[in-house]
Amino acid sequence: MNRLNLVTLGVQNMKESLQFYRDGLGFDVVVHGDEANPEVVFFNNAGTKISLFQIDHLVNDIDEKNPPAVGNGFSGITLAYNGKTKQEVDDVFAVAEQAGAKIIKAPEKVFWGGYSGYFQDPNGFYWEVAYGDMWEFDENEMLIIKE
Repeated sequence: MNRLNLVTLGVQNMKESLQFYRDGLGFDVVVHGDEANPEVVFFNNAGTKISLFQIDHLVNDIDEKNPPAVGNGFSGITLAYNGKTKQEVDDVFAVAEQAGAKIIKAPEKVFWGGYSGYFQDPNGFYWEVAYGDMWEFDENEMLIIKE
């Protein structure tokens, strides 16, 4: 089991989230169900996929008799976009802010030698957008992890 296929984000408002990711950030998405109230949204991106699912449906899918509590705090999960240049990081931040993201930490030089910042989507999910001059990417634009 050496693969992660899908990261599902439990969201409060499917329509708002769809607009943020598709119309704001420009993700290629596949919508299942009514466009005004989608059942599930899949991101048609390279590598690991992301999906959006209504949070109350997600917690019931996990355990209908004893669903996990949904809080307002940090869940310990971040999503990441790895850029190939500092300019790409800045460009992604500009698009995210225009789409309505809350900038948490503007891109800056960071302790590990790269350039990184964080924003939050409308549901509070944290996205890191980062660049490192030591990074390499494969033919699918996925980060190559080396020892």
